[in-house]
Amino acid sequence: MVDTIEARLAAEGVTLPAAAAPAANYVPFMRTGNLLFTSGQLPLSGGKLVSTGLLGRDLDTAAGREAARACAINILAQIKAATGDLEKIARIVKITVFVASAPGFSEQHLVANGASDLLAKVLGERGRHARSAVGTASLPLDAPVEIEAIVELA
Repeated sequence: MVDTIEARLAAEGVTLPAAAAPAANYVPFMRTGNLLFTSGQLPLSGGKLVSTGLLGRDLDTAAGREAARACAINILAQIKAATGDLEKIARIVKITVFVASAPGFSEQHLVANGASDLLAKVLGERGRHARSAVGTASLPLDAPVEIEAIVELA
């Protein structure tokens, strides 16, 4: 079996969805030179949010990690839509993880691991990245997590 990003995704049980269309007046990604910037990706699966609400009130950290993982899958879908081939990823430079958090919730970094772990697993060294994990009062559509990425392309 050929060791490709797509094969590693399949081994994780992941089938990339069609890239989500923008929900407002913006583009889903923007390329400048060899950098690709994705707009924030929500934890959509089958066109619906995998969960809603605030971490620490409506959802626990494990549910937040699953939402972050779904966001990472949607980031990969946007990269594929932009490039046609995930093998064009030279590296994930940085992700910014926004976590809708109840007052006192302080495990944003653990929620963000849902995305970081998947990216590192399927992309190897190309998936190791800088990261910010930020708590916020709310996110669009009552999503618990939203993630944007900066990607270097080969």
